[in-house]
Amino acid sequence: MSTSTLQSRSIPALSRLTPVLVVDAVEPCIEFWIERFGLTPESEVPGDDGRLVFAIVKRGDVEIMYQTRASVLAERPEEATDLVGHSTALFITTEDLDAVERALDGVPIVQARHKTFYGSEEIYVREPGGNTVGFAQFT
Repeated sequence: MSTSTLQSRSIPALSRLTPVLVVDAVEPCIEFWIERFGLTPESEVPGDDGRLVFAIVKRGDVEIMYQTRASVLAERPEEATDLVGHSTALFITTEDLDAVERALDGVPIVQARHKTFYGSEEIYVREPGGNTVGFAQFT
């Protein structure tokens, strides 16, 4: 779509992006964020067995939602093939990458701390749900 086409029509305002990550188990994922980065549980939905099927954790402008694969499929079984092969990487900026790196002690490293050509220093890890999370400090 060209810039002139965009300018000639009304563009809706967007105010926030919050990822919903589909995982096998919610609890280890939210514990990761709570224990290491001080995010707070905002909402938790237990399933029939008492285990969480959905949860939201938040701190400041960072908000992440998790939902179990089983609960997605219970609502929409036709999406089984849509959940295969998808991947998401979160990219979070920070003012103190050293503190982040200390908080990540023992977490599986996807890409060790490195400098990028676009002016940041970054580290990528795997959170308990299997998703890649990158932390970046711009200098």
